[in-house]
Amino acid sequence: MTLLLGPPSSGKTTLLLALAGKLDPSLRVKGEVTYNGYRLNEFVPKKTSAYISQNDVHVGEMTVKETLDFSARCQGIGTRYDLLSELARRERDAGIFPEADVDLFMKATAMEGVESSLFTDYTLKLLGLDICKDIIVGDEMQRGISGGQKKRVTTGEMIVGPTKTLFMDEISTGLDSSTTYQIVKCLQQIVHLTEATILMSLLQPAPETFDLFDDIILLSEGQIVYQGPRQHVVGFFESCGFRCPERKGTADFLQEVTSKKDQEQYWADRSKPYRYITVTEFANKFKRFHVGMRLENELSVPFDKSRGHRAALAFKKYSVSKMELLKACWDKEWLLIKRNSFIYVFKTVQIIIVAIISSTVFLRTELHTRNEQDAAIYVGALLFGMIINMFNGFSELSLMISRLPVFYKQRDLLFHPVWTFTLPTFLLRVPISILESTVWMIVTYYTMGFAPEASRFFKTFLLVFLVQQMAAGIFRLIAGICRTMIIANTGGALTLLLVFLLGGFIIPKGEIPKWWEWAYWISPLTYGYNAFTVNELFAPRWMNKKASDNITSLGVQVLRNFDVPNDKNWYWIGAGALLGFAVLFNVLFTFALMYLNPLGKPQAVISEETAEELEANHEGEPRLRRPKSSKDSFSRSLSSADANNSREMAIRRMSSRTNPNRMSRNDSSIDIASGVAPKRGMVLPFSPLAMSFDTVNYYVDMPPEMKAQGVAEDRLQLLRGVTGAFRPGVLTALMGVSGAGKTTLMDVLAGRKTGGYIEGDIRISGFPKVQETFARISGYCEQNDIHSPQVTVRESLIYSAFLRLPEDVNKEEKMIFVDEVMELVELDNLRDAIVGLPGVTGLSTEQRKRLTIAVELVANPSIIFMDEPTSGLDARAAAIVMRTVRNTVDTGRTVVCTIHQPSIDIFEAFDELLLMKRGGQVIYSGPLGRNSHKIIEYFESIPGIPKIKEKYNPATWMLEVSSVAAEVRLGIDFAEHYKSSSLYQRNKALVNELSTPPPGAKDLYFATQYSQSAWGQFKSCLWKQWWTYWRSPDYNLVRYFFTLVSALMVGTIFW
Repeated sequence: MTLLLGPPSSGKTTLLLALAGKLDPSLRVKGEVTYNGYRLNEFVPKKTSAYISQNDVHVGEMTVKETLDFSARCQGIGTRYDLLSELARRERDAGIFPEADVDLFMKATAMEGVESSLFTDYTLKLLGLDICKDIIVGDEMQRGISGGQKKRVTTGEMIVGPTKTLFMDEISTGLDSSTTYQIVKCLQQIVHLTEATILMSLLQPAPETFDLFDDIILLSEGQIVYQGPRQHVVGFFESCGFRCPERKGTADFLQEVTSKKDQEQYWADRSKPYRYITVTEFANKFKRFHVGMRLENELSVPFDKSRGHRAALAFKKYSVSKMELLKACWDKEWLLIKRNSFIYVFKTVQIIIVAIISSTVFLRTELHTRNEQDAAIYVGALLFGMIINMFNGFSELSLMISRLPVFYKQRDLLFHPVWTFTLPTFLLRVPISILESTVWMIVTYYTMGFAPEASRFFKTFLLVFLVQQMAAGIFRLIAGICRTMIIANTGGALTLLLVFLLGGFIIPKGEIPKWWEWAYWISPLTYGYNAFTVNELFAPRWMNKKASDNITSLGVQVLRNFDVPNDKNWYWIGAGALLGFAVLFNVLFTFALMYLNPLGKPQAVISEETAEELEANHEGEPRLRRPKSSKDSFSRSLSSADANNSREMAIRRMSSRTNPNRMSRNDSSIDIASGVAPKRGMVLPFSPLAMSFDTVNYYVDMPPEMKAQGVAEDRLQLLRGVTGAFRPGVLTALMGVSGAGKTTLMDVLAGRKTGGYIEGDIRISGFPKVQETFARISGYCEQNDIHSPQVTVRESLIYSAFLRLPEDVNKEEKMIFVDEVMELVELDNLRDAIVGLPGVTGLSTEQRKRLTIAVELVANPSIIFMDEPTSGLDARAAAIVMRTVRNTVDTGRTVVCTIHQPSIDIFEAFDELLLMKRGGQVIYSGPLGRNSHKIIEYFESIPGIPKIKEKYNPATWMLEVSSVAAEVRLGIDFAEHYKSSSLYQRNKALVNELSTPPPGAKDLYFATQYSQSAWGQFKSCLWKQWWTYWRSPDYNLVRYFFTLVSALMVGTIFW
């Protein structure tokens, strides 16, 4: 099992994709990758190996277990059955009788074609997903599992299959360090017992997780700096003159030692002055290191193919029969139809409403069959009904585009052929279409007074059904070709324009210019329109000879007037053509999904300074850049913060308690009173505020799934008696295992929970919290960095500042404040960079995280909540973000962060910790102390708790010794132990003190709900929308293209 490490943009993902055979074919690739001596073109690498992406792409409506079950059905059992047969034969020959439970488990995992695999249940247990297996995954529009659980689903989706070569890209994002350790430990056992191969990249592996790996690959600037046994990696860098500090994780050291910014602090060879060692120099030194020389010797000898078993590689694209894959996709599509039943019920209700309106407009008592004008009204009614039923398929466009990302992922992973996805999509819509057609016909046909013969009723019903199927097919095809909503909407509009204009009603066939006649014959509306009118106007009641010559029947005359063929066979020609179009569009849709790939390619944004550095390094002249801040390293930043700000923070807190009249938002005398010059980012004054909360409980209505399992209670309690306080200038970490209630507590305190039932006392500087006021003086940084992609970094901050800062702050002050905040979060060198789309264009994950913090800071809040600010970042990027957080705290603000996998450096950057256990209970609330000694002393004082090992991460140790398993082993409830401690009594006293307003203090009050007037809000929104539209060339060009093509079409058709 190999760990892949490297700083951002070092090429980790590209390397994983190259080894998995999943690189973009348009890229130029040199070199060769072999599996057991076979080149990539000699077998099916996508089936032999599995690439686990860092992006979590899932169907939001499916539950966790359903997602893994579908994956297991598609991937099959591989060689498990053959291995079990061979094992049984050898056991029989040797007279060995296996244990019944083990034998049963192995036989169950070797069964193919089952809807729910036992191996899925095992994987759910392994990844800790059994507690949420019946909860939907969720997406942007519906609440589901947490981000960490979603990341584990992405991992589980691949390991439920038989693949033994796994390339895992940043699988620990959003997981606490204890859970990550357990998962990696299980994977290590799988690797060692089954001789599997795993290459895994992790962002911030804790020391104990790092020690589980056998080999290490260190990548930097696209070059391998080290590849070999974990035990020798530190020795290699020591031979280069660098040493890992004592309280520093080896993984963090490895990611920083090749960085231009961080390398100098690790220089240990005092015999000569420090000189920047480039990545190329490290790579050359590794080739002369004994590990590198051994690696070179191994690679020089080709692998003997006879040494490997042929079954280890996949030579067929699909390991499961096509019919079994079709059945799996059929079951999945049927499940999604049931989960999205609201859409289809809504469409049916819509059809009923439109049918009733149409029936009253074309009411039969008002219509007659006397002359050509009467017949024209009936033809109009028929055409209107056809158009309505055609538009009924428009919902397929957005539904299909929302499904495409998951489809592309599963197509590339060779889960199933494309036709097994499109065929159920087509066939399962047939019953729904029959229902909608029946509803339309029952409500409209006889109410409007069409031909009363039963045969004509059913013929019209067939046409309505075929029109719906044709429309659904054409909209699916548009979705498959266009692949984005912007282009698809334009493509759909153009298609409808062409179909309607040349369908034979708006302009009769005889009036269509010769150069457009071809479009008349390929328009599905032509055949539908002809078939509808022929079926109606050849009815007996239209056969009366009432035309001017007393020879031609009225129906035939009307058909001639509309230039419709007066041949009864045109009904069946039209019906056949509609059926043919429906089939053709679905076949073309299948081919579109087979050969077209998602639009857009990832593009990074780097600052000019970084670009200059890279260029200089490639030329062999490394150029060092000093950051603007004097705090060059993260640790130096923290130590200087302690030294420079302790007095200021003390005076601030003391002055805010002793002089309560200074609690006004517009009072700038706080800094003056403290006798300290305002710090950077403090050009606008704010009021330092403390938050206290006492016995907070939170309940939600019991989920129906739990009631179905026999749970009697009406409410589910998520938080239980949580008590604590957050103070100005104190950085508080909110920690706990996944599902402990960290984000729930933060949402409750921030007032972001719109449902459920909240109990307890929450106060702001002694006054009861009023949400309308609190929203104005608080900020909330979500875990998902949601920003407008078309604006720049500076424009994002200006927009937030102009909407959220008070009106009495003039424009110049706002702009200065925005620039100061940019410098505070170290984004000033990216001020003009476009934000872009996550994972596709624009800012990196770490840059987006800092932008999220900055967007909240420019509102000048007193209290800031941050949900996992270091999630998804490597150790160095996390240190940059934490430096930003520390700078924010040092301005005197109250900052609270939930955090999952902190390294030792990051964990000890916090001042206080509030630790929760599963069930929403507090088990520790208090200071960390130097080198985390206070929390270590607290837990080590509990009988039975093992002492922390040397160099062990206190954050990981703390979560491990306070786990549910530890509680059972020790027979102790950590929540009750905390409540009986002296620490709890001190915290209770602090909460009581902060819950009482100082004498003469006044509660915060704002005269208006919003900071800006309606006119000010309108100007800001207009300004942002202007830039958004201006920087959306795909949208604008598509609109111009649509306008141009539409104008040319209409102009040339009506020539």
